[in-house]
Amino acid sequence: MDALISTFVSWYQDPMFFQFLIATSLIGVGAFLLMALPWTLLAWFDPDWAKPYKTQDKPFNVQRYIGKNMRLIGFNSSIVFVLLLAVWPLIRLGGVHTGPTPPWYEFVWQIAFFIFLDDFLYYWMHRKMHENKWLLKNVHSVHHQIRNPSAIAGNYFHWAELALTAGLALLGPLLLSSHIYVVYVWFVLRQWEAVDGHAGYTFRWNPIALLPFYHGAKFHDLHHETYKGNYAGFLPIWDKVFKTETRPGANH
Repeated sequence: MDALISTFVSWYQDPMFFQFLIATSLIGVGAFLLMALPWTLLAWFDPDWAKPYKTQDKPFNVQRYIGKNMRLIGFNSSIVFVLLLAVWPLIRLGGVHTGPTPPWYEFVWQIAFFIFLDDFLYYWMHRKMHENKWLLKNVHSVHHQIRNPSAIAGNYFHWAELALTAGLALLGPLLLSSHIYVVYVWFVLRQWEAVDGHAGYTFRWNPIALLPFYHGAKFHDLHHETYKGNYAGFLPIWDKVFKTETRPGANH
């Protein structure tokens, strides 16, 4: 029994526990808040010069929901962190590692794989949350309380949906036993997509628009506006393939 307890404790004293689980959690939340802040302030003030670039003509109403939004981020992030603590003995078997920084092309192909895998799985998770009445009413409807989102709404979730979304994001790095630096970059990019997809503006100079196949905030904003279709995140191709694409002018 003492040996078993000692082994269990050693798992949480492993440097990878701090470098992978704790650091990735902090990077994910920190990156999201830092990237969402300027977009959310823009939506808060909604200046005239930015109005031509809005995804919807409706007011943002950031002031009305930002307090609850920040409380949800704090509460949900805490719940997800506790869940990650509980499953760390399994996560550590995935082989995410430290060591010499991998070459640039390893970052590129692995993150491309993460985007492809995560978006495919997210498409089906998101779609099923709309098709299943219980999940829609009790879980996913929280996210849809905001019909005209600003960037901070990218993490306006029920805790269970955030936990599932985080689990999907972890799957790729665990499957490939990626270098920890690749994981950090991936989580920053994943949060960038969450911010941009809810930004409420589409500027041509936005650098994330350089990603192949990415359609910007308008794609996901139509999902919030119409409450249907456009279930994917990064890649609208899944909605095209499975015929769930929502176009401007669709009925609510």
